[in-house]
Amino acid sequence: MNQVGTDAKSLKQVRMLFGNQQFLLLLVWFAMVAFFTAFNSIFFSMAVFGNILLDWAPVVLIALGQTFVIISGGIDLSVGSTVGLSGVVAAFQMQHMMTNGDNQWLAIAVGTLVAALVGIAVGLVNGFLITKTKVVPFIATLVTMGAAAGLAIVYSGGAPVGGGPDKAIELSVPWFGPFSTPGLIVVGIVIICGLFLHLARFGRYTYAIGSNEFAARTAGINVNRHYLKVYALSGLLAGLAGMFFYCRLGSGAPTSGYGGELDAIAAVVIGGAALTGGIGRISGTVLGALILTTTTSGLIIIGVAPDWKQVVVAILIAAAVLLQGNKNGSRGGSK
Repeated sequence: MNQVGTDAKSLKQVRMLFGNQQFLLLLVWFAMVAFFTAFNSIFFSMAVFGNILLDWAPVVLIALGQTFVIISGGIDLSVGSTVGLSGVVAAFQMQHMMTNGDNQWLAIAVGTLVAALVGIAVGLVNGFLITKTKVVPFIATLVTMGAAAGLAIVYSGGAPVGGGPDKAIELSVPWFGPFSTPGLIVVGIVIICGLFLHLARFGRYTYAIGSNEFAARTAGINVNRHYLKVYALSGLLAGLAGMFFYCRLGSGAPTSGYGGELDAIAAVVIGGAALTGGIGRISGTVLGALILTTTTSGLIIIGVAPDWKQVVVAILIAAAVLLQGNKNGSRGGSK
């Protein structure tokens, strides 16, 4: 009897493990690494992993903000355009400081601050449209998406803005294994966001609003104020992603965030978040972003057109949604 009980307990633990979406995502990532390495052994190298992490950092930054937004029951389509606009404005600021002969590290610090403030400004506009004018998040962020993209092109003349500090691009050179300085900073931001979402009151309010906004209001949560904070956070992280692209490319390009909103949403959904709100985890988003960037690098290395990435991503999103649907169905059945 004891043996039967032990076997049943072990089987239950295995089922729970394979029912954990983060564990399954980790398995998928390992399988992808093995697959691409089998086709071309160069894939399993420090240089390739360093390149994957450089691609992963800006994607996960905007996906982190999108995680908070989606869990709260909203959507932010403006993050890609915010990346481009913040990068361009920061680039002009750093260019001006270099012309004046200012210290390069000071210029980088000020540029980062400017990029963050531009992102926060766009986020606050989103929050204002949603809370004060009662525009639905899809339309509100679609409006700011177009406005930010247009401003970035007008402000830059449609061309990358260079002439900034030379040391900015040096920061993207990996020095700690596959990690660069901005990459390590992004890891720190991931940890902070994880603590805020899963351990702090801010996260509890985000889940509560996404699960049931009416109940959250009844419980005394200032929902409108929290929406402003969530969209400002999303804008802030998109702005920092714009600065990351500057350090990677050595210039601020108005199109640097093109399609970033789709990658962010894909990473969040693949990571297990529900577009209806109330469900999601930072660890899932991190793995979702890692799978996306690994897919792109892997396809290039084995000689497949990167356009196939969209097909792979579509399959992954469909699988994630089906898995989530099966989970919800089994819970409903158990009731």
